[in-house]
Parts: sequence; structure tokens; C-alpha cells
Amino acid sequence: MTTRVDLDRALEVATRLADEAAELIRRPRPEAVREKDGPADIVTDTDEAVERHVRETLAAAFPGHGIVGEEYGVTAGAPDAPHWVVDPVDGTTNYAHGIGWCSFSLGLAAPDGTPLLGVVADPWRRETFTAVRGRGARLNGTPVHAAPHTTLTGHVFLTEWAAHAHWPGLDALLSDLADRHCTARVMGSTALSLAQVAAGRATAAAIGSFHHVDGLPALLIAREAGAVAVPELPSYGDPLLLAAPGVAAEALEVWRTQVTARR
Repeated sequence: MTTRVDLDRALEVATRLADEAAELIRRPRPEAVREKDGPADIVTDTDEAVERHVRETLAAAFPGHGIVGEEYGVTAGAPDAPHWVVDPVDGTTNYAHGIGWCSFSLGLAAPDGTPLLGVVADPWRRETFTAVRGRGARLNGTPVHAAPHTTLTGHVFLTEWAAHAHWPGLDALLSDLADRHCTARVMGSTALSLAQVAAGRATAAAIGSFHHVDGLPALLIAREAGAVAVPELPSYGDPLLLAAPGVAAEALEVWRTQVTARR
């Protein structure tokens, strides 16, 4: 038997945490920047402060829930309990260099990994994307939907590097998109890039390696907005494609030819 979750209360707490995180990210402060796994993988005081606050709040509000965080790893919950995933500052490199494109990402998943709730906050545009499984996606409380486009041509395709590096198939994918006059952009925040598909701003988006802390909340939001996901629920490290329904067949053809076939 899986522990029942009050998703309305969970969304309330998650949205409040997103507001608090966004405020802290916007606040001018001197930052100590430290390397984690290399020069292109960094952490700041704000990353750590936001995640500590999130963990303390969730532990008090939902005792027994697990937590998986970008900066402090895994805190195991009860065996039948859901778990939270949090990336306190997704796009730390942008943040540390004063580039206003990063996000706060928080999600809740069932014990089997099924996403139940997702929140992605853009501190600089004061936008918060939310979704609860089966209830649609919202942006600042207003329902949003994937774009109605029927072709990649003339529209925007968002992707991300694997830190500083290209992932297998990325160069071929970008070349194919260019041939189709589809404009690719690499913005620097996985969660925020995927969320743009939900908002109908990007017609499609892709990442070379799925990480739950910054991918799961935005994946749920995009799917609840009507986007097609391949695969529907990726495992850690899988490549992920999101596309508006009307371009899904074209995007999948490009994806299979240029990415899947090269792995």
C-alpha cells in the first residue's frame, strides 16, 4: 500500500517554496563559487542555502517523504512513501555569471517514480510553472498548452549541453534542424528549457541525459500541457525529446535518425 498524499497541500507547499527560492536567487549577494566535478560544474552559496531551506521545510511538512537533491544527495524516506526531487538553482553557471536564465525546480514522485507534481520557477521573469498529474499545466495560475504548430520549420527547438560538452548525436541533430530552418537555442537551464514547451514558446526540446532533479518536474508540466515525451518516463541518463503534438512525428523522425541511431 502506497502512502496517500494530499496533492493540494503538496502543491501549496511547493509553490511557496518556489516563491521563497526565487526571492533568494534574485537577492544581490556576494557569491563564493566552488567547483564540484570540474570547472564547468560549479556550486554557489545560494544553491546550498536554497536546498537546505527546501529540505528543512519538506521534512517538517511531510515527515517520512524522501528527498533527492542536486547539492546534498539522497535522504531516504519510508519504504512506501513518495519522494521529492529538487534542483535549487538549475543553471548555476548562468546565475554565477550574472546571466538571467536559471530556475528553481521541485517535484514529487510516487515510490515507483511516477511524477505526481512539478514546479519550475523563473526568478527573473517572475513566472512559476506548475502541474499536478491529471490536472493540466499552469503558468502563474493560468492554464498553458503546447504550441499548435504542425512543423519544426520556422520555430524554436531548445536543447542543453552536457555541462560544457556536446552529447552523442547533438551535432547531427543541430545540423538537421538547421536544414529544416528550425532555430535551435542552448539557454543553460534544463528545467526552464523544457518548461518552454509547456508554454508553447518552444515547439520542441531535447536533452542528452535525463536527471530527475531538474528534469522530472518540467517533464510532468510539459506532458500535462499536451506535449509528447519520448520516452514518456525516462530513466536516469536517458536522452529525452519533448515536442508539441503537431510536430511530434517530424521531431521523432529527426530524433531517431540523428540521435537514437548514434547511441
